[in-house]
Amino acid sequence: MEIWQLRTFCEIAETLNFTKASEKLHLTQSAVSHQIKALEEELGVPLFIRAKRGVLLTDAGKVALEHAKRILAEANEMLEQVADREKAIAGRVRVAAATQALVYLFAPLFEEFMDQQELVELVFRTTATTEQTVDDILSGVADVGFASIAVYSPTLQVTELFKDELVLVVGKKHRLATFTEVSARDIKHERWILFERGASIRRATDAFFKKIKVEPEMALESNDTYFVKLMIERGLGISLMPSWTVKQEMKDGKLAQIRLKSHELKRTVAMVSLKGATSAPIRAFIEFMLAHKDRLQSSALQR
Repeated sequence: MEIWQLRTFCEIAETLNFTKASEKLHLTQSAVSHQIKALEEELGVPLFIRAKRGVLLTDAGKVALEHAKRILAEANEMLEQVADREKAIAGRVRVAAATQALVYLFAPLFEEFMDQQELVELVFRTTATTEQTVDDILSGVADVGFASIAVYSPTLQVTELFKDELVLVVGKKHRLATFTEVSARDIKHERWILFERGASIRRATDAFFKKIKVEPEMALESNDTYFVKLMIERGLGISLMPSWTVKQEMKDGKLAQIRLKSHELKRTVAMVSLKGATSAPIRAFIEFMLAHKDRLQSSALQR
């Protein structure tokens, strides 16, 4: 018994005429007759009584018609639900990134994605280092990650999203707060609040100190961006941070940003995921982020 046989049977039961049914179904009358004959043989009973001006349903045909309509309705509902689900996109995407990036940079975009894809659940996983972010992708703990180090792996899809820049951040009462740029000599004897080793910001910071041949006097280490900014504001030390992490404090007049003369501490931030087949929600998330690269770049470099 086939679905198309049931559709033909229902059409004939409605028109009570093989010719009209064949025209409506765009089939030859012979094909329609063969379908009904095969269905009757399957059921072991006649479904129609042949009359001069058409056909009439037998008692068995009336019972069969009730079941056929119910079967076709279920089949149509299945098709609609499957198609709607695929169109709407439903599921989960696990996102891994450093805490400060999730809070200060990606949050507005993620909120917009969730508004657009209400059936997709974003699960956030904060990582202490970019190496951990990459490891989470490779081990299957996360689906999409954001990393600011060079990533090389035949199993990973790595797509550059934007570039950002580390700037010198000082408290508003600091002696350098009114400067627009400073030289390496100006900061040689400062006390520093640094991110912990392993963080991409710390890696860039250490490379800078090595380049200018300075052994920094360290006040403290922390990966808590809010705490680092608070300590800078209190005058405990200065730091190198992405410009996007201190936008609000700049507006509030609590911190100042200063460029480093003759030094551009720019980083490339990439989106990382496994190559090959991925779920519809993951593909939708990746496509959304790529579609907003320019917006993300503007936000990352805005001072």
